[in-house]
Amino acid sequence: MDFSFTEEQSMLRDTVAAYLGDHYDFDKRRAAVSKEPGWRPDVWKAFAEELGILGAPFSEELGGLGGGPIENMVVMEEFGKALVVEPYLGTVVIGGGFLKHSGHAGAADLIGGIIEGKTIFALAYAEPKGRYNLAALETTAKKDGAGWTLNGHKAVVIGAPFATHLIVTARTSGGARDAGGISVFIVEKNAKGVTTRDYPTVDGFRASEVYFENVSLGADALVGPADNGLPLIEKVVDEAIAATCAEACGVLRKLHEGTLEYTKQRKQFGVPISSFQVLQHRMVDMFINVEQAVSMTYMANIKVSDDAERAKAASAAKVQIGKACRFVGQNAIQLHGGMGMTDEMAIGHYFKRATMIETAFGSVDHHLARYEFLSLGKAA
Repeated sequence: MDFSFTEEQSMLRDTVAAYLGDHYDFDKRRAAVSKEPGWRPDVWKAFAEELGILGAPFSEELGGLGGGPIENMVVMEEFGKALVVEPYLGTVVIGGGFLKHSGHAGAADLIGGIIEGKTIFALAYAEPKGRYNLAALETTAKKDGAGWTLNGHKAVVIGAPFATHLIVTARTSGGARDAGGISVFIVEKNAKGVTTRDYPTVDGFRASEVYFENVSLGADALVGPADNGLPLIEKVVDEAIAATCAEACGVLRKLHEGTLEYTKQRKQFGVPISSFQVLQHRMVDMFINVEQAVSMTYMANIKVSDDAERAKAASAAKVQIGKACRFVGQNAIQLHGGMGMTDEMAIGHYFKRATMIETAFGSVDHHLARYEFLSLGKAA
């Protein structure tokens, strides 16, 4: 399999890496997430105006760079290396994905707002009792004339404190876990009846509990087909998984590199601990896990545009990423000793992000079961 990047993709990587190297070092990032608003709007503005990367996966007709999942992968891997908290995943990958794939009448204008950095999306799909089942919904949207009335509670909506719009999944018919009867809506966050409780997450991101109480939506709020939105949700979430795996690759590379550097400096019995054979073996195992994660991630992003292969590729990559995040992260902390979990050292922050990614959009067990069902269940 050829994993070579085009000249344009390599230039995109170099551009993002250079900007983050100059403007997003660990100390600046740590200072930004430790106080309100928890992100840097000036950096988001630079992403839009100076770098133009918010248009990376959109067609040139929409004002983008003409890319797709690979461009998202390139950007997200660099973001992982710098622990970027700005809402690229929720806005560009997820919000843009729903708009691109749904044929929404207002897609062009909303995508234009994304590219300009003015429109920010957050995906409100998880519910307290839902686990990782995208169809387990208690949030409801009932027909009200030409529009809808939305009620419910969404949990841990990453990026919601910054968002201008929410992508909301809701049940419009059927039973609590039926595959049918699910619809997707775009909801302005400042709409009447929308309330949020904002909080920081353990990895420095921001999230909200979002409550909808008799929120009135127009007919144009519906994204995709009514009552048959699950295939669209699964497609966009698989794209989000592939992009999150790319972010994880950046995080894993920094965990391994940071640990390797530390063991060369840390001395015991008068010699660097990197000279101990047992630790050398451990770091080789970490390296192998990183490289396997990268290969699986590249494969997932290549196949994510193929509806026949997308779901299996996304779940396979997420399993490998989940295992690597745990193994590499825990070994990085162990080899650093107690210092690894101090707030002043970057390695602990990378470990926290790896731990959150491990369960984002589904745990290892969830995606193993999903892969098994996709491979064997339908034929059984």
